[in-house]
Amino acid sequence: MKLIDKSSRHQPQILNQVHIAGIAGKRFDITIQDGRFASIVETGPHRAEAESPGQDLWISPGVIDLHTHLAWTDFDHADQLKRDPHEIEVMQAEAFAATLRTGVTTARDAGGIRPGTVRHIVQHYGHPLRVHACSDMLGAADARRGLGHLELRLQQIFDTGAGWIKIMATGGLGAPTEKVLDPTFSEEEFASIVRHAHAHHKKVLVHTWGGVTIDWSIAAGVESIEHGMFLTEDQAGRLAASGVAFVPTTSIYRIAADPKGVLALNQAICDRAARAAEAHPKAIAYAQRAGVRIGFGTDYATPLLHGHNLQELDTLMDYGLSWSDAWQAATTTAADILGSGRELGRIAEGYLADAILFNADPYQARNAEQLRKSIVSVITGAA
Repeated sequence: MKLIDKSSRHQPQILNQVHIAGIAGKRFDITIQDGRFASIVETGPHRAEAESPGQDLWISPGVIDLHTHLAWTDFDHADQLKRDPHEIEVMQAEAFAATLRTGVTTARDAGGIRPGTVRHIVQHYGHPLRVHACSDMLGAADARRGLGHLELRLQQIFDTGAGWIKIMATGGLGAPTEKVLDPTFSEEEFASIVRHAHAHHKKVLVHTWGGVTIDWSIAAGVESIEHGMFLTEDQAGRLAASGVAFVPTTSIYRIAADPKGVLALNQAICDRAARAAEAHPKAIAYAQRAGVRIGFGTDYATPLLHGHNLQELDTLMDYGLSWSDAWQAATTTAADILGSGRELGRIAEGYLADAILFNADPYQARNAEQLRKSIVSVITGAA
C-alpha cells in the first residue's frame, strides 16, 4: 500500500476506469486537481469492456475516525510521563502513519494533541493526516471550582486553536461500576461550558456512559455524545429530534474486556469493559430505530491499536448495522458530524480528494481485515 499525499496536488492526477464504491456496474475517469475531485465522468462502455478484469480498482471516501487519541503512547498516563519528549513525538508520528495506512484520512483527536503538534508532525514527518483537535479535556480536576475557573480553562483551550471542546461528563473504565453514571460537573457548570464554547464558535463532544448527562447534552445542543452504552430508548428519540450525534466507540470495550488481549488490563477494568460491551448493542438498536446519526470512532490510544481502526466496522455490524450503514458512519455521516459534509466524505466533484483505492469491491468485504488487505493506496487532498 502506498500513500499519495498532497505534495504534488498542483499536478493533475487522473484515475482511469475506476469503480466508485457503492455504484454497481459503472466505471469512471476521475481527475484530481489542487487536492480536490475536479472531474468525475462515467467511462464509455467500449472502454470499460477493454479493461482487463485483473486491473480493476475501486475508490471510496477516506475513513473518518471521530474519536481517537493520537497524542497518547501508553494506556496509563503515568507511563507516558516517564518517556523522553522526543520519543513521544516519534511515537505520535508513528500513530499518524499507522492511522493513514489503515485508510483513515481524517481524525478527530478526543483529547491530548494540540493543533501545533499536528502541524509539526504533518510537516516534519510527512504524514498528511487531517486532524480536528480539542487539545485538553475538561474533567474532574475542573469540576466544582466555579464558573470563573471553567471560563479560564476554556480560554486556554481556545488559545491552542482547537476547534472542539471535550467534556468528561461521567467516569469511564477507571470508575467503579456503581458510580460510572454519576455526573462529573453540576448541571450549571455543564451548561455553562457548552454555552461558552458555542459562543466562541467551538463544537462540543461529550464523554458520557449514560444517565442524566445525556439529557443535559440534548438540552444544551452539543454536537455529539461519545460511548453512551447506557443510552435509553427515550433518550435515543430525543437525540434524533435534537440532531445530536452518537459516536459509540464499540470495539475498544470488547478489546479492553479481554484480560489476555493486546491491552492486558487488570481484571477489575476488564469486568467494567465487559459490562459496557454487553450494554452497547441495546443502545445502538435504540439509536438506529430512532434515526440517530451514528458516527464511526475507535477511542484507540496506544501503538498496539493505531492502524487497526477498521475493526470498529466489524463491531458495529455485530451490533446491528448493515455494511452500508457502518460504511456511511465512517464517511458521509462522520463528515456531517464534523461540520464538513459539504466538502468531505464523498467521491464528488469539488470535494476534497481524501480517498482509498482498493483492488476489490469494499462493499463485498467479509470483514475489516479483508478490507484492509485490499487497500492499494490512500490519497489525501488539500489542507
